[in-house]
Amino acid sequence: MFKKNKWLASIASAVLLVGVGFTTTMQLAPQMVQQDVKADSWINDYIDQNGIQPVPITYQEGTFSDWFGYENDVGKPEGVVVHETASPNTTAATFAQSFNNNWETLETYVHAFTDDTQTINIHNTDYGVWGAGPTANSKYIQIELCEVNTADKFARSVANDAFYIATMLHKYNLPVEYGTTVVTHDQTAQWWHETDHTDPTGYFAKWGYGMDQFMPLIQKYYDQIGNAGSTAAGTDTTNNAGSTAAGTDTTNNGGAAQGETGTVKVNNSSSFMVPLVSFDTAGNAKNANRGLANNTSWFTDQQKTYNGHTYYRVSTNEWVIDSAATYTAR
Repeated sequence: MFKKNKWLASIASAVLLVGVGFTTTMQLAPQMVQQDVKADSWINDYIDQNGIQPVPITYQEGTFSDWFGYENDVGKPEGVVVHETASPNTTAATFAQSFNNNWETLETYVHAFTDDTQTINIHNTDYGVWGAGPTANSKYIQIELCEVNTADKFARSVANDAFYIATMLHKYNLPVEYGTTVVTHDQTAQWWHETDHTDPTGYFAKWGYGMDQFMPLIQKYYDQIGNAGSTAAGTDTTNNAGSTAAGTDTTNNGGAAQGETGTVKVNNSSSFMVPLVSFDTAGNAKNANRGLANNTSWFTDQQKTYNGHTYYRVSTNEWVIDSAATYTAR
């Protein structure tokens, strides 16, 4: 368990035709302002000169069912591990489907994949995955960069990769720090000797690129997200709470959140999943566009009263209604 296997492209292609049903899909669009990257890198210069902007992050709930928190608790990652797939010309969509179909056999899973056209997040980043050995898995969000075959595609893919990492650091209020909040699989392998991988070092070098040039790109997007006022958390901040995922009236008569830890087991008799609700700054509920699989248990650290119901927090701003959850105090 907890080992990350690098598979051949033929394996990924062979499982492509096996379908998988996702619970939900959601996108977070980057809202960028122009800002030059100050780094000695022709790739970063190419991104600026050609006006390349990162693509929106697509959120698709995957099939990975080993829900475990980080060593500092659920929703408290320490940073992001940078991977690359070691499988030339295999897309993010292909990898996402392959992981969802085969993670139990392959004993590996990551939070996200990105290529030159798409970034797909397939697991809630409040929880860990199996990507870089037990120690790293208990600390970091993990994203795989897909190998491409042209310089233009490489530039676009690293822009997408950097934006995803910047988004996650913003989401969890972490700074941009190489070797602390942004680490490579190569580094984690050297530190803890739980895997033997060296990515993305060799693949970056193929394009005359390195982490010393990638870090300023992450910083660029991190600063732009902050300047644009983005939540970077993958939730819509527009107040469109005409209805909630639970179908309740959205008049705000809710109470403040209470800090009571425990677990909730969720079930929705009318669907295969339990919808989640988020709350805007005015305290109004709205559909979070995500759901939890039936008969799964989740850690909760806060409760909120809203329209006569108790809501239990299961991630940063995602809550489940009491009528679809059984709460057990710790």
